[in-house]
Amino acid sequence: MSFEAITSITQAETEAKAAVAAAEAKARQMLSDTENAGREALETAKTRAETELRAMREQAEAQAKADGQRRTAELEEAKAGLRAKAEAKLGEAAALVVERIVNS
Repeated sequence: MSFEAITSITQAETEAKAAVAAAEAKARQMLSDTENAGREALETAKTRAETELRAMREQAEAQAKADGQRRTAELEEAKAGLRAKAEAKLGEAAALVVERIVNS
């Protein structure tokens, strides 16, 4: 084999090794970039989910408070109605007691 052929083969091997090294470096960089993008996407999704959860929690608490106030008002109204009926019958009950005592 001639010296030129050996030099040409050596040069081709060197270029091939450099190309492989460049491809490996590019692959490592692409992997790193992809991992970083994935982390950023995950962090963004986490932040958005936390914000949505906070909003949903606040909405649920406001709804629960409104429902509680509505229910309290309904119960107070029912209590007032029952109290009015009881007070109306109190006079009748007293008259009945007096009548039974007098008739006994």
